[in-house]
Amino acid sequence: MARTIASHYASADLFLFPSLTETYGNVVAEAMASGLPVVAYRSAAAAELIKDGLDGVAVAPGDERAYMAAVLELLAMPASLAAMGQAARQCMLPRGWSRVVASFEAVVQEVLVR
Repeated sequence: MARTIASHYASADLFLFPSLTETYGNVVAEAMASGLPVVAYRSAAAAELIKDGLDGVAVAPGDERAYMAAVLELLAMPASLAAMGQAARQCMLPRGWSRVVASFEAVVQEVLVR
């Protein structure tokens, strides 16, 4: 039987998102909604979604040493991982595609007005 993406998220303790080029990164939102803390570079969706130290860790873009240090630090603190995962889930509960689309539409309207 093929495993679904949800079962992969459910079997994890931490989600690593090392992309520097992804513009939104649905997987960051999906991982957080699944109750996983995320380690990512502070850019694009990760910068918008992650509350550093609360529901994940966002490091300066391109700082590979800080990225790896954050991963190792979190893996050494399983209780913190669980608490951060719960915070990530709570952060994502009020979000939905209708809210994402409305937010995007507001930005586009603002740009058009200018």
